Amino acid sequence: MTEFSFACEGVRADPYAAGPTLVFRLRVTASGRARVHALALRCQIRIEPVRRGYDDEEAAGLADLFGERSRWGGTMQPVQFAQVSVMVPSFTGETETDLVVPCTYDMDIAASRYFGALTGGEVPLLMLFSGTAFTGAGGFQVEPVPWDREASCRMPVAVWREMLHQHFPGCGWIRLPRETMDALLAFRSRASLPSWEATVHALLDAAEPPVGRDRTPLEALLPRVTERTSP
Repeated sequence: MTEFSFACEGVRADPYAAGPTLVFRLRVTASGRARVHALALRCQIRIEPVRRGYDDEEAAGLADLFGERSRWGGTMQPVQFAQVSVMVPSFTGETETDLVVPCTYDMDIAASRYFGALTGGEVPLLMLFSGTAFTGAGGFQVEPVPWDREASCRMPVAVWREMLHQHFPGCGWIRLPRETMDALLAFRSRASLPSWEATVHALLDAAEPPVGRDRTPLEALLPRVTERTSP
């Protein structure tokens, strides 16, 4: 049976993708310089947060994921990042290929919250491989690629930020239920606010008004939201 090994040679942001996308460069090696007609590969990528250190600012940003730093010994577990497939074309012995990983900036996703909390350095990733290999020098054989094949990757945080800047320069976004969006739109219309940014600032000012300004109850500003979210 052919033994396969994998290594990550680097990662970059794809500037031409329609949405945020990372491209991992993989090196695939087949034992004994075996002839591989094709390799149908599956890859699961996990964040291994215990494999790096965190400053106080990062620790504060990670509190909603892992709790206080004193609890990290029990709460800091691997975080699922992505699961993708790639078809590696014919090669003999060794080859390199791109593993394309579409990403999300949805801050409801644990991986996005983790990336967003980091101020610099690298993200420790573990890539787990499986799949099916079609091999044979003079014939055709089908061989499995077992789940114990893996590779480590340390992705610079700067690559993640570059990817987001290409698609959301200086911005972020939040996913909200349709009813909440309808209520926000109604509030924006009633208040004649020019943008969503102005709408959010109005609500933030009501919750925490600038010095010298009286607090305006949120119930008075957005009755439909409070009505729909009340138990």
